[in-house]
Amino acid sequence: MSLINRLNILHSELKSDIPIIMNKISVSKPLLIMMYGYPGSGKTFFARQLCDQLQIVHVQGDRIRYELFDEPQYDKQENEIVTHLVDYMTEEFLKVGVSVIYDINAMRLSQRRVLREMARKVNAEPILMWFQIDIESAFSRIAGRDRRKIDDKYTMKLDRTSFDNYVAHMQNPGRDENYIVVSGKQVFKTQFSSLLKHLSELNLVKVENTNPNLVKPGLVNLIPKPLGGRVDLSRRNIVIR
Repeated sequence: MSLINRLNILHSELKSDIPIIMNKISVSKPLLIMMYGYPGSGKTFFARQLCDQLQIVHVQGDRIRYELFDEPQYDKQENEIVTHLVDYMTEEFLKVGVSVIYDINAMRLSQRRVLREMARKVNAEPILMWFQIDIESAFSRIAGRDRRKIDDKYTMKLDRTSFDNYVAHMQNPGRDENYIVVSGKQVFKTQFSSLLKHLSELNLVKVENTNPNLVKPGLVNLIPKPLGGRVDLSRRNIVIR
């Protein structure tokens, strides 16, 4: 299959992923959420789960790379193609008012400046999340990656030398950059709460709408899911008096 055909198919798939479930939390303006952290700090894990809570599109650079290239080389030319495509898709989503979580490590100051300028140009709010974790725990996760797991399926393989070289080229956010710090070892719920708090401080989401665990009328399944077989609808064990 040609590169152009793969691009067209991938673009169609991503557009079909635009969240339309109305009980997800919505914001008053589109967001561009950037992520920074060591490989293995949990960025993709967070991004995937965020889409279940927030009206946002997950634009994942690693997945796009594997859709375009049968055997990714991670060389300069390939990186430029992937980044250009991710940036293009991100800007197109933001232009139509759709929030994006940008799943390429925003590891360089110049890269983050370009993304912030992109967001401001289309009246979106740029937000940087710094996933902090000790370096040994991060590498341990890298070494234990399993392609059968959803968050590891498209990730780059790194040995210790490659990992250390990657980390050496990262530029930590400076004091003049606005960012949210979360622990890469926290559960998603805690990380998400930090993001919601920040959005509330920016008046981008109403506090009363930020409880993702709120049980809503009409959405409660009163019939327990069976361990096997079909449900006998005549035996609900519910009495309303």
